[in-house]
Formats: sequence, C-alpha cells, structure tokens
Amino acid sequence: MIDAFVRIGPLMDPKSYPAWAQRMIEQCFESKRRVVEHEIYQRLSEGTLSKQTIRQYLIGGWPVVEQFSLYMAHNLTKTRYGRHQGEDMARRWLMRNIRVELNHADHWVKWCKAHDVSLHDLQGQDVPPELSFLNDWCWRVCSTESLAIAMAATNYAIEGATGEWSALVYPDTPYARGFIERGDKAAMRWLKLHAQYDDEHPWEALEIICTLVGERPSQALQDELRKAICKSYDCMYLFLERCLAMEPAQRQAVHKPALASGV
Repeated sequence: MIDAFVRIGPLMDPKSYPAWAQRMIEQCFESKRRVVEHEIYQRLSEGTLSKQTIRQYLIGGWPVVEQFSLYMAHNLTKTRYGRHQGEDMARRWLMRNIRVELNHADHWVKWCKAHDVSLHDLQGQDVPPELSFLNDWCWRVCSTESLAIAMAATNYAIEGATGEWSALVYPDTPYARGFIERGDKAAMRWLKLHAQYDDEHPWEALEIICTLVGERPSQALQDELRKAICKSYDCMYLFLERCLAMEPAQRQAVHKPALASGV
C-alpha cells in the first residue's frame, strides 16, 4: 500500500509521524495545555486543595478509572487478526495493556482510602452531573466510532494528558512528599505509575492510529480525529472546572467554559 505508514524515527518525536499528525498535535495543544496546567493540579501539588474538592475529584474520576479497561476491551472487538497491520498492532497492544488498566483501579482505591473515600462512596457516585460527562463521552466514542478515532479519544488524548499532569503532582511536590514521608507509598502508587507509565503510552497509541489511517487520510478523517481528541480534553476541562467551583470562597457559581479552539 502506497499510503501505508511505518515509523522510522524515535517513538516520542512528533517528526516521526506524518505531516497531518504533526499538524493535529499542534492544533490540539491548547486544549491539552489547559487541562495539564489547570489550577486544580497546582493546588493539589501544593497541598492547598480542600478536602471536599479532593473527595469529589476522586469519586467523580472513579468511573473513568474503573471502566478504562472496558473502553479498551470494546475497541479490541473491532480488530481482526491479519486484516490490517494497524489492527494487528492494536490487538497486541490492547491485550497487553488491559491488564495494566485493571491494576490501576486497585491503586485508585488506595489513593481514595488515604482521603477517607470508601469503595461505597465511589460506587454511590454522589457527585454533580458534570463529573459524568467524560465517562459518557468515552463510552459514546468507543461504541460508535472507528478503532482509530476511539483510540485517539481515549488512549492518546486522555492517557497523554493524564501522564503529563501526574508528573506535575508526583513526586517532587509538598502533596506527594507528605505521603512518602509518612510511609504511605501505596496511596501514591496510582500517581507514580501514571507519571512514568503513560510517558510512552500515548505515543504508542499515536503510532497505531497513524498505521491504521496511513500517510494521507482524507481531510474529513483528519478533522474527526482532531475533534475527538479535543472533545476528550474539553470533557476533562469541564470536570476540573466543576471540581474547582466547589472550593470554599473560590467561585460563587459555575460558569460554562468556552470550548477550546481545536474543536
């Protein structure tokens, strides 16, 4: 196939990918930046985020953490062995990493326990509806869109932003050091793994996406990929904004943030 993509350069170098993918990364940059650099993570790293806000964040984030392996399993059903090189890559990658994501749910529960959030609290989901938007979007995109678009929205976008903000919170921050110094390393296991493990993960997903769609996908497909990625970032941003609105004397009312220009 003339338009087939095979990576030659380093995995984590944007120049190793087709020109359309490099443009997509640039177009989605601002959407991702406002998630990674959100005030809530700055406050969390400093140890100044209120107990109530942390509680709502942990409870509201649970469905995505607990069900991320299920998004991947759903995408796995879209593959057939030997039909396409990209599908073969996705098949192996998804199978290998579903087990990893299952373990991440255990680590999230331990993080929650350190903040007196029980499994019953997580399952009860007594949180504002805005905190459910990200999980709803993940299920919708994985249920209705192609393998490439679904992986772009989840494994590339969400895992990429999560890895970056986790690295800002762990390990060299007052928040993380507090747990480490008192010997509660289990509470920081989720952050530690994501600050390290997700470093290459989104790039591996991008390689699979590029292999699936090739060197010259249609402009319509390029637009769909970009919109799916930015939609994930927007849902993450809305989640963070709603959590921050719970901070005492922080905001009197929840405003509706404008969508990022990448959409």
